[in-house]
Amino acid sequence: MFCSNTNNALFFFSVDEIPEKIWQSLNCENNKYFGRCFLKSIEKNHSNITFFYIVLIDEDKNTTAFASIQIVNFYIDGIRNDLELLVRKIKNIGRKLHIIPNKKPLKLLICGNTFVSGEHGVFIKKNQNKKLIIKELAKAISHFSSSNKKLKADAYLLKDFVNESLFITNELKEDHYHPFLVEPNMLLTISKNWKTFDDYLASMKTKFRVKARKAFKQSNFLKIEEVTSKNIDEQLPKMTALYQKVADNADFNLGNFNLATYKDFKEKLGENYILKTYWLEDRIVGFISGIINQNSLDAHFVGIDYELNREYAIYQRMLYDYIEIAINKQLKTLNFGRTASEIKSSVGAVPQDLTMYLRHKKTITNKILKLFLQRVQPTPFQQKFPFKKTTPINEK
Repeated sequence: MFCSNTNNALFFFSVDEIPEKIWQSLNCENNKYFGRCFLKSIEKNHSNITFFYIVLIDEDKNTTAFASIQIVNFYIDGIRNDLELLVRKIKNIGRKLHIIPNKKPLKLLICGNTFVSGEHGVFIKKNQNKKLIIKELAKAISHFSSSNKKLKADAYLLKDFVNESLFITNELKEDHYHPFLVEPNMLLTISKNWKTFDDYLASMKTKFRVKARKAFKQSNFLKIEEVTSKNIDEQLPKMTALYQKVADNADFNLGNFNLATYKDFKEKLGENYILKTYWLEDRIVGFISGIINQNSLDAHFVGIDYELNREYAIYQRMLYDYIEIAINKQLKTLNFGRTASEIKSSVGAVPQDLTMYLRHKKTITNKILKLFLQRVQPTPFQQKFPFKKTTPINEK
């Protein structure tokens, strides 16, 4: 694999290829999603995905931005991550318009993280012209795709920009990218008044507090075990079997997440990576994972034994456990991610819109793509309001 550098873009096919002086100049690793530990762990454990990285530079050869890119073989009938809900909506019409092939995979270039929701694709240094950076990134992506014959992408996706970023990222429209919304990230703001989990419960309306206590009563039979770098080798096969069971029952899949990545996360990120397993006697019935990044806890994959979920309130207990961790760590926000929006809203999370931008390489196909992306809308759900009138959601 090879791609010639340009006057303002450097291309690397591994985290290890990027020189130390570039990392120091970017100064981006305070955000763990742009750190070598996180990126290398994902890269190392997913050989079926092509990874590359773009470093943008100015005319004086100073670094200005960094982008994390993946190229995946996009099988329309195999999507199971946060793109799943989009695909459900465009699958039939996409095939009719021959945008999505029936058998041959679509090579999809993704700027962002394939396995995690959020703005984790582009890091821009301070005091930069962010609109110009986005334009330069779009040009660099096109240059990469056109100059590398083996890795030509059919479509480009830049994912998960919050509303506050849209005045910048809407520059992509000039390069014929089409914005659209899918399911929102569910975000819980941790109140400064919550010193303990009991404080959180006290802030809830009676109905939701009773629901929480019922979930704890149902899940009282569960034993929760911390997964550490010392016991992960023993736990991982059981977690993988549970994850695979859930994955096999799902409708779509965009490449399974390799749980061996957790071993790297625990070794490199230590206590900043949350990993817990849930047991009923000697049987594993669930696990949670998540990363503490700056002032936020981001929930990642969970595994659930759905046959026992209702009886033992496994998933609901997991949500409360995430909240308790965030409170105990004195964090500011908890990102629950997409899916299961209604139950997440019942524990206090509110929707945060995340905009994606998609462009097909073929001009005519891209024009057709625009027409039906305009019809893609997030699935509506009933937002719950579990807190008393003085809601911690609105506290500053």
